Amino acid sequence: MNPLRIGNLNVKLPIIQGGMGVAISLSGLASAVANAGGIGVISAVAIGMTEPDYMKNYKEANKRALRKEIRKARSLTNGVLGVNLMVAVNDYEALFTVALEEKIDVIILGAGLPLKMPQYLLEKGFDQTHTKIIPKVSSAKAAKVIFSYWAKNFNHIPDAVVVEGPKAGGHLGFKKSDLINNDISLETLVEETVEVLKSFEKEFDKEVPVIAGGGIYEGKDIYNILKKGAKGVKMGSRFVTTNECDASLEFKKTYLNCKEEDITLINSPVGLPGRAIRNNFVDQINEGQTKPFKCYWKCLKSCDSKNVPYCIAQALHNAAQGNMAEGFAFAGSDAYKATKITSVSDTILDLRLDYYRAKYFEYLKNFIGENFKPVKFNVPSLLEGMLRPQIV
Repeated sequence: MNPLRIGNLNVKLPIIQGGMGVAISLSGLASAVANAGGIGVISAVAIGMTEPDYMKNYKEANKRALRKEIRKARSLTNGVLGVNLMVAVNDYEALFTVALEEKIDVIILGAGLPLKMPQYLLEKGFDQTHTKIIPKVSSAKAAKVIFSYWAKNFNHIPDAVVVEGPKAGGHLGFKKSDLINNDISLETLVEETVEVLKSFEKEFDKEVPVIAGGGIYEGKDIYNILKKGAKGVKMGSRFVTTNECDASLEFKKTYLNCKEEDITLINSPVGLPGRAIRNNFVDQINEGQTKPFKCYWKCLKSCDSKNVPYCIAQALHNAAQGNMAEGFAFAGSDAYKATKITSVSDTILDLRLDYYRAKYFEYLKNFIGENFKPVKFNVPSLLEGMLRPQIV
């Protein structure tokens, strides 16, 4: 795999670990992925729920917890670290500012169009900041809106863009009907976005890598999507079943025990469809049952806390802590492929080996022609012996 280059930031492997909340990807997982050569990402969504005073002072708890996790991750790795922020949360600007103050390498902005920039960033100036800013979109059209707005209002454009397809886990930027009918492919989204960005790259004399996410689970998926023009991939579900993932063992077992038919779509209280693993809690909310709660704040701008059937932040935090009876696990469409809990370094190694399998098979197919019949085989131990020292 070629390194991922985002401006002057060089990443050994073109793999960004997805920022999964609440409290699924914190300093433990992020630092492990960074040590393995990718970009490790801390999820900032409701991160303060790990703090004792969250119910009384959620904004300060979120800021304190994010700063604490970034610093803890920094103490564990010299690799590349990122923060995943939701534009839709009410303390978006405060969390953005914390990440900038801590000189995080990458900020990924999702759940909305990042048109409003924090005053801190505007005062410092885009060209002076260490941090690379990467919006996450679900279409080339959304990417064009963001890049056009930034170009016009800030004389600057984002450093990269994540294109998240319909097979991703968690909240999805698509109509539920599109998800059910499989009308949209990640490959098409990547190709369209690459084309849209060409004029901005030319205008600002700057390469803007497209990073693909959603449905990327195996090394062959990485190989295939890079051929479509992506320069890197974002992977979340694959890293849940690792020792270093910050979620509870019970949460990880939800992945190990699920079947393909257990991965389903739900209607989230925030007004978007979401992909999750079916359990009793999911069945209950899909049947229309409510889970009464008292909202002490309005963490999401779009949440109508008085009328929604349950608090999604609390449900996700419950699940992360292992209380699956009062929560559920978000997951990508391929999460059912998980068979064991392993280390991040071994996961990365497996991805690289599978990537080379796919590359080798394509080489043989092109060399032999139509008579080529792929067979399953294990990459020779010699290859693994060559790669493992680079990863561990």
